[in-house]
Amino acid sequence: MPLEQPILAPNVYDAEPIPEAARAEIDRLLASGDLFRYTSEGAPVARLEEEFAALIGSRFALAVSSCSAALFLSLKALGLPRGAKVLIPAFTFAAVPSAVVHADCAPVLVEVGADYRIDLDDFRAKLDGAAAVLISHMRGHTSDMDAIMAETEARGLPVIEDAAHSLGTTWGGRNIGTIGRMGCFSFQSYKLVNAGEGGILVTDDPDLIARAVIMSGAYEHNWKKHAVLHAPFARWQNRLPLYNMRMQNLSAAVIRPQLPEIARRVRDGRANHDHVAARLNATGFMQVPQALPREERAPDSIQFNLIGFRDDETRAFQAAAKARGVAVQVFGMSEDNARAFWNWQFLGPVPDLPKTRAMLMRACDCRLPARLTRAETDAIADALIAAAADVKGAKAA
Repeated sequence: MPLEQPILAPNVYDAEPIPEAARAEIDRLLASGDLFRYTSEGAPVARLEEEFAALIGSRFALAVSSCSAALFLSLKALGLPRGAKVLIPAFTFAAVPSAVVHADCAPVLVEVGADYRIDLDDFRAKLDGAAAVLISHMRGHTSDMDAIMAETEARGLPVIEDAAHSLGTTWGGRNIGTIGRMGCFSFQSYKLVNAGEGGILVTDDPDLIARAVIMSGAYEHNWKKHAVLHAPFARWQNRLPLYNMRMQNLSAAVIRPQLPEIARRVRDGRANHDHVAARLNATGFMQVPQALPREERAPDSIQFNLIGFRDDETRAFQAAAKARGVAVQVFGMSEDNARAFWNWQFLGPVPDLPKTRAMLMRACDCRLPARLTRAETDAIADALIAAAADVKGAKAA
């Protein structure tokens, strides 16, 4: 009887196929040449905005070229003065402090703990003098939004949610991205909904959406083709600069048929994540932070901390996992990693953030798409556990 072949580590970089409905719509658009969102009423981008707002539970949505554009427009829509201090987590992607800088504001980095969430003591210590807060739910790990909103509301500070990794995540039954004044989502290839590039912002505030729509590039009276209130738009006509960050119809055609798939992807992604997390946590050498009590996560990747590893052992673990076909990114050890705050040299001198630095030096990141089978997720877990055993001995397994 032949020996059973081991399951090879899966390809975790390919996205799910784009639904067939998108192909028909793209063919229609190509035949018509109607790719600009303002060519006609009821364009695919406008329909996407209506559908996404309804799905997420917001009054308004604006589809733009990227989540970075959504963050930038959110900050500009708030009308913050030049040099205004905006609190952001020290663990986020470089696009977040970049958006703050582009909006002529000053990022203030807040410590992040071993659970990848805002350190609330440091957050409270830095609130005085801040004009706004931009919370990144990095890799889908939700900071304590009850505590954050209590502190900011007491000071009258607006909160923007960077929900690039959190589409489908809920906090107390409420969709992440709808808790602050504005929420921003990504449709980049490695996100839950894949358009290659693209983003969307949501808000319940008619004045903020009017300002954001006009600045996104709704020149002259194109804002009338948005299915939102017109009075605030007329107030801002010709009074705001245009940044031309609109989404175009082909991107919307790719996104719209994926919206009904979100619930299934969230369900499968959570099951995959929790299965692998349980196996890694059982080793005692790897620790996946638990969800907070009010958080229902929607992960498509897994993050874990190496426990008791030296620098050389951490590198050896990476190499051993790679030899088994599983790529592990250690945020603080990957050269020029855009998620390590000391690489954001455009901000000037590197701040002293010992908690975040220590976390980044042992925090591992591994893709875990919702489309994977149980056998494939076990192959990834097996490779990670065996890599830890290579470094720490058989007891790690």
